[in-house]
Amino acid sequence: MNNKMNPLQLVIITGMSGAGKTVAIQSFEDMGFFTVDNMPPALIEKFVELLTVQADSNDNSKIDKLALVVDMRSRAFFEHLQEVMTELTDNKNLDFKLLFLDATDEELVSRYKETRRSHPLAIDSRTLDGIVRERALLEPFQSLADTVIDTTALSPRQLRADILQEFSAKDTQNFRIEVMSFGFKYGLPLDADLVFDVRFLPNPHYVPELRNMTGQDKPVYDYVMDNETAESFNTHLMSLIVPLLPEYEKEGKSVLTIAFGCTGGQHRSVAFAERVSKALAADWHVNTSHRDKDKRKETVNRS
Repeated sequence: MNNKMNPLQLVIITGMSGAGKTVAIQSFEDMGFFTVDNMPPALIEKFVELLTVQADSNDNSKIDKLALVVDMRSRAFFEHLQEVMTELTDNKNLDFKLLFLDATDEELVSRYKETRRSHPLAIDSRTLDGIVRERALLEPFQSLADTVIDTTALSPRQLRADILQEFSAKDTQNFRIEVMSFGFKYGLPLDADLVFDVRFLPNPHYVPELRNMTGQDKPVYDYVMDNETAESFNTHLMSLIVPLLPEYEKEGKSVLTIAFGCTGGQHRSVAFAERVSKALAADWHVNTSHRDKDKRKETVNRS
């Protein structure tokens, strides 16, 4: 069976309320896990069973990595968790891990004061009373956890880095680069991190035989690139971008979007996006898109 060769990877995230489970679940989502927050323990086995059945099919959209947050917000069901964990540990179709997040009582009180939220076990009492109750209830799970992370002195970025280091596949890149082209006449892309204006380059729009082509066509690409200005710009551009990429990755960014803009987003920006994408793809996970490449064609067809 296929799922025995590639067991469903399941991580249950639990621990003290306020210790960073929201950051944790977002980190697993960035690693390609299907995530569910505040999962009632009584539903875990049925949910895993559904995914296991799916894994037996040839469905390309099957889920093979699952991360669930289980905490005291589900306290009516929490008593079932230890029994459920025993079943999950014995399930040969699963690669099951338990992640426990902790922090000192003092730090947790401070975080609750900062957010002005109520502790789930201290609705009618002091925050510290709820923390003490929760710590007693969670003690068995901390001792069973495969990984315990004390977040007392960790920033969200540091916690994310620790989780990525512990749980990401060694052959998986969690940082990717999106290189895109666009036309200024249609507006700036909202999700761009770095924007470069290439309207200073020779414009193929004014060459009749090139006007209806795009920067993906070789005659247009060559026309844009075959000059000293384009070469100088590319040299300076890559000397700027390349050293920054490891720093963005180290900072914890999951996606960096680099956008190239020209007037209509058909010729110059497309050509430069293609060139930079090809250069970066040798060392990084790169996706390329052209937002406005066919806008002019669509306009002509409608008129």
